[in-house]
Amino acid sequence: MANAYTSSTGNLAGTAGAAGLVQKAYDRLLDFALRSEPLIRSVADKRPTKLANPGSTVVLQLYADLSEQTTALTESTERDSVQIAAPTSVTITLAEYGNSVLVTRALELFSLADVDPAIANIIAFNLAGSIDTVAQTELRGGTNIIYGGTRTNTVTIAATDTITSANIRKAVAKLRSGLSVPRKGSLYWCGIHPEVSHDLRAETGAGGWRIPHEYAAGENIWAGEIGSYEGAYFVESARMFKDTDGASSAQVYRTILCGKEALAEAVAEEPHVVIGPVIDHLMRFRPMGWYGVLGFKRYREAALYRILNGSSVA
Repeated sequence: MANAYTSSTGNLAGTAGAAGLVQKAYDRLLDFALRSEPLIRSVADKRPTKLANPGSTVVLQLYADLSEQTTALTESTERDSVQIAAPTSVTITLAEYGNSVLVTRALELFSLADVDPAIANIIAFNLAGSIDTVAQTELRGGTNIIYGGTRTNTVTIAATDTITSANIRKAVAKLRSGLSVPRKGSLYWCGIHPEVSHDLRAETGAGGWRIPHEYAAGENIWAGEIGSYEGAYFVESARMFKDTDGASSAQVYRTILCGKEALAEAVAEEPHVVIGPVIDHLMRFRPMGWYGVLGFKRYREAALYRILNGSSVA
């Protein structure tokens, strides 16, 4: 008589004997989705300090300097007085922002993992990412633009119109010419997408990034980092905005360079995590979310330049 085995193939997975004893095993420790670190809000270094009253808009004002007077005074003639120009103003409109989820009692009872810490983590990241995107939407709307290649508008930019060292040099020169104050020593801040960073580091020939690093700063090549270059220090992030608004729906990237006080923010209520009250009849639904009231506005246009370009690895 043939032996009858009670094994993991056949009986345990089939219909006879100890059927159903071998089941799928689930890891109770769940990982989060890949995330990009928020960074744009840190650019907003100008804030109101002496508000006259609460309000839905905040007006910041800047004095205008007098025109230089280079004509020598005449001993017997009184110099006519001049009028100080009216201050210019920047208006920040505050708005409410927030998001929420409902956690059910059934989920807490049936879930194989502890969901509360995970939901709190997800809410907190949604807060930071959402506010960062609001700040970037304002920051990338500046009027000072440098186009990749020989382009003069966004809709003609192609993937071949990659960023160059000359674009960075020009932006830094314009910032210095506009009297923009650097953000770190003599360096301006530059936010750049990794795919644009690839093209800048791949640039060859005289005046490009790669040759001096091959001979004098090879550690940047090994690390795949731009570092400080042409008067700017670079921060690479996939959060830097791109959109298919170029030629034949080509990706157009926004590389932003700025000095101090390029972006202002006003906060009525700092964004924060909110645990809402349980108000349903059976106490089954618990809201969790975040809420804040704030606004952003470009403050000094002369302290902000953006480069619009394609990428070879788009």
